[in-house]
Amino acid sequence: MHEIITLQLGQRANYLATHFWNLQESYFTYNESEEPLVDHDVHFRPGLGADGSETFTPRTLIYDLKGSFGTLRKYNALYELSEELNGIQGLWDGKEIIQQQAAIPQSAYQNSLDQGLPAPTLTTETVRYWSDFNRVFYHPRSIVQLNDYELNSTTMPFEDWAVGEELFKDLDKEHDLLDRDLRPFAEECDQIRALQLYTSSDDAWGGFSARYVDRLRDEFGKKSIWVWAIESGAKVQRSKQLKQEMNRARSVHSISPQSSLYVPIIDPPTRLPNYVNIDPHSEWHTSALICSAIESITLPSRLRQYYDIESSLAGDDDMRRIFELQSSIIQDGSGKGTGVSTDRTRDESISVEKRGTLRKAESQFDIDFTYDNFKGKEIHVFNQIEVTRGISGKDRDESNCNEDQGFARKQRFYDSEPALQRFNVPLPFPILDSFPGHILPTSHPEAGVQILSALTTSSRTAERIRAMQVAAGRIIELDERETIYNGLGEIREYYESGWMSGSDSDDE
Repeated sequence: MHEIITLQLGQRANYLATHFWNLQESYFTYNESEEPLVDHDVHFRPGLGADGSETFTPRTLIYDLKGSFGTLRKYNALYELSEELNGIQGLWDGKEIIQQQAAIPQSAYQNSLDQGLPAPTLTTETVRYWSDFNRVFYHPRSIVQLNDYELNSTTMPFEDWAVGEELFKDLDKEHDLLDRDLRPFAEECDQIRALQLYTSSDDAWGGFSARYVDRLRDEFGKKSIWVWAIESGAKVQRSKQLKQEMNRARSVHSISPQSSLYVPIIDPPTRLPNYVNIDPHSEWHTSALICSAIESITLPSRLRQYYDIESSLAGDDDMRRIFELQSSIIQDGSGKGTGVSTDRTRDESISVEKRGTLRKAESQFDIDFTYDNFKGKEIHVFNQIEVTRGISGKDRDESNCNEDQGFARKQRFYDSEPALQRFNVPLPFPILDSFPGHILPTSHPEAGVQILSALTTSSRTAERIRAMQVAAGRIIELDERETIYNGLGEIREYYESGWMSGSDSDDE
């Protein structure tokens, strides 16, 4: 078994991860004669509920601030407390006065799920917290509330990178977070395949994540660590923008060298195709769009027909760990708004690479989540992984799947061509009642959506890190400026195509 443990760090990460878990839950089949395409043991753990019944809950840790969980309870219907807590007395034997904060009313959507009734349609007004559209039961150990800070506090905002770093150090010194939180999940695994982190990188969660990744790397050695680093794409005041730039630079400098995969994600991208309809002010909407790409590109990692996606991420030299996330919606046959047709996908992205013929890496996608509205030099692609989902067998070339992959990879290496791996998954992206169904174009929501998603390493990363260096040289304090500036420079060198002349280092 090859298990993946997930860590969700912060509000934006939890919106995204909630969509992810809802999708994984939808892949379960309850017909014993039908074997599911997805191997649920990768992301879910078996257990026993309070009544002795078998349970299946996500292998995840959910960290968030006080006031962020909404109506989500630590002990749900599967794990109700088996004993009453009344009658417990401490040293004080006088009269007690208990003050309780008013409970948050449960949403109509959650009420309908609890009662087994048809769920009402969710809207941006009815989704107040990420727990309002959650469809999954979590193990009580998965819920970790950090009471030192409160959501949206104006007196103690959780915005500075150093604040998150200090919070992790304080909590880890007091509790040893890996022993208390992560180890119980790790010890249940037969063979951990990867640790996956959803986090924001331009606020205090970036500092919290950086120190967490340090501990994970020390503890788990060469295990894969995948980091999905969310950055705000909203327009903010100049002072806050500078703070976010500093936080991003620190996150890339500290986290990406320790990661096997580091993906900056703009939430939301400012340039979107006409066929995508989202409310940019709704985290429920923007996280759903991001999840459509992330869940699609990682789908091969949990298929029963096991694909070694880690070797594809490593490319030819395992030096470049910062990837770009892109996607396009494939034409569903109705002509409804999309940038990729089914025929084009079959001809250019689906077919197995034939001996002696090397197909080009895809360079045009409708949605770019990483380098939004990027304008730079000619792009050189080093490595690319593509996943096309939702194309039925009759539309695909099924002959000798993966037969020539080894030969093609060697030929690409000797011809100085980019490393390229394509996966074909017949499972479409499902449109659930917890998902804002109108944001993606489809004439038949019940049939799902066909998506082309990709992870790419290219020379664009060098240009973006160069811009980070310039910003760091201006705004980061003197005591750490040189360390971060030089560290970013070392990372940048991996993404420069060929030898760069000395005249290209004008920012020195």
